[in-house]
Amino acid sequence: MANPTHRHTRTRRDKRRANCKGQLPNLSLCPDCNELKLPYKVCPNCGSYNGRRVLDIVEKEG
Repeated sequence: MANPTHRHTRTRRDKRRANCKGQLPNLSLCPDCNELKLPYKVCPNCGSYNGRRVLDIVEKEG
């Protein structure tokens, strides 16, 4: 396997790393409760998906 024969400069290394940044997830508003949620997922706040309720959300006591 070939090994590099010359050292890469800091500029070249940093230019390569400039594209490796994390990205925020795309969020959309829930049409029922207007909270942020991931698209194509059940809303964790109200439990609705595609205009109908699919999960019963239990409130925590205490």
